[in-house]
Amino acid sequence: MKEKMNKGLHLLFLGITTMLIGCQVNQPEQEEKIIYFEEPTDLSSVIASDKQKYVIDTLIEELMNPWGMAFLPNGNMLITERSGKLLLVKDGKVANDSIFGLPPILAKGQGGLLDIRLHPQYEENGWIYFSYSSPGEEEGSLNTAIMRAKLQGDSTLVNQEKLFQALPYSTKRHHFGDRIQFDGKGYMYFTVGDRGHRPNAQDLSVHPGKVHRLHDDGRIPEDNPFVNIDTAMHEIYSYGHRNPQGLVIDQATGTIWEHEHGPQGGDELNTIEAGKNYGWSIITYGINYDSTIITTDTVMAGMEEPVTFWRPSIAPCGMALTNSDKYPNWKGNLLVGSLKFRYLNRVELENGKVVKEEKLIDQIGRVRAVEQAPDGYIYAALESPGLIVRLFPVNPSPEQ
Repeated sequence: MKEKMNKGLHLLFLGITTMLIGCQVNQPEQEEKIIYFEEPTDLSSVIASDKQKYVIDTLIEELMNPWGMAFLPNGNMLITERSGKLLLVKDGKVANDSIFGLPPILAKGQGGLLDIRLHPQYEENGWIYFSYSSPGEEEGSLNTAIMRAKLQGDSTLVNQEKLFQALPYSTKRHHFGDRIQFDGKGYMYFTVGDRGHRPNAQDLSVHPGKVHRLHDDGRIPEDNPFVNIDTAMHEIYSYGHRNPQGLVIDQATGTIWEHEHGPQGGDELNTIEAGKNYGWSIITYGINYDSTIITTDTVMAGMEEPVTFWRPSIAPCGMALTNSDKYPNWKGNLLVGSLKFRYLNRVELENGKVVKEEKLIDQIGRVRAVEQAPDGYIYAALESPGLIVRLFPVNPSPEQ
């Protein structure tokens, strides 16, 4: 009897041990923390903003007109240079002269290789989206185009698919837009500038001067606002824009934030809604560069008023919406780059209205792009000099 009992206890112990081992084997591994750059060792030059202390952590130098940034889930980073180069950052350093497999790019004036964005399900499908100025058949003509492709290894783009090209082509060298965003529901939104021809913005038969919406594979959504108008470009989502170079979608509310360059004065911050007309150049708070009047109208029925405008112009470029725990007192703020005055503008919002603005990284460089990366930190791409910097928070706490 005693032998049977001991044998039973032994079998019970083996069973429990096996079960525990099995649970350990099947237990999901903890997600590894993404590290794009090591933490800075020098925290002596602290900047005390209104609600957050931080240091400006210079990460990459000697870039040529960096325009866009994308952060890969493996800890690498992609940077576009307007000259037509796509750079891979690996282990905190630029790892190549340029990734191969880019389409023909005509880098003239304000054109070149522009924004870059990963598909929201990048880890499943590998799609990378980028915008650029594409050469046309007429000598010197170009337009804003969007392509998607996949990165093979660390050096080559493959499976290229051109999803969009703005028509008509133009030989002008400015106002290309272009920012790309995804709403997490299968739609891609992107901006195209008026290409320096003001009537384009109000003309639904052309692409320039608009915010557009497509499915992420390039198909035109059946519920786009002008899809049933034969004479309209069916990709159009909103119109009446001058040169939009900032686009952010609040994933929590669905609000689409856009900013655009005015002429002299009249840069705008808008919330974008389907089918709406944002007024350029029928209404504007700006004037011509020679100080002559474009229009005396700033309000008109059927045209949208900006949430705010900047006069004098700050030349806004790049925008991010902060929701990171690393900057608890900046949550819900917009960060807008200023090319003209060389700072990052923190825009504080309450109920969709601007209640306060603050200059960050002032006089460091022309801010071309700003992103909140998957690691929760805020990164900015600066022209003149060509830098990537990080706003590294120091003692972030709600009490600051």
